[in-house]
Amino acid sequence: MTAPAADTATAPPDRPAALIGWRLLSLLYDFWPVLALWMLIGAAMVVLFTVAGHDTHENIRPLTAWWFAEWTLCWLAAGGYATMSWRRGGQTLGMRPWRLRVVAADGGAPGWKALWLRYAVGALSLLLGGLGFWWAWFDRERLTWHDRASGTRTVRLPKRPR
Repeated sequence: MTAPAADTATAPPDRPAALIGWRLLSLLYDFWPVLALWMLIGAAMVVLFTVAGHDTHENIRPLTAWWFAEWTLCWLAAGGYATMSWRRGGQTLGMRPWRLRVVAADGGAPGWKALWLRYAVGALSLLLGGLGFWWAWFDRERLTWHDRASGTRTVRLPKRPR
């Protein structure tokens, strides 16, 4: 007796999971546009800090409300860059050269909630020394923490014929 055929309409795409090396290379590429966003936010915060009556030679001190506001804005800007890129085409700028794409577990486009959860868990993973990324080496499906938590997958697209 044979097993019933799987429903191909709901089956995930038949593409290999993206290896950790490709993911880390895409993060390195994505660091540069995110750094540019952070520099703009930093410049705006310096202007606001000065307009708020602080000495122009004074820096924003660590662990103050100004410092937390700046880092929160930087985290949100990086998240906006990532989630809008994933939602719009499944790829950030850094994912394009390595042919990586974020998809939902069923192969479709992920929703906003899943993408922000993916970003938040990925950020936590990076804060923990990339532990959630390294986890993919031991996961039977090569999924990271943020893949599992958000119900998304990073897949490697096939090469386009020239």
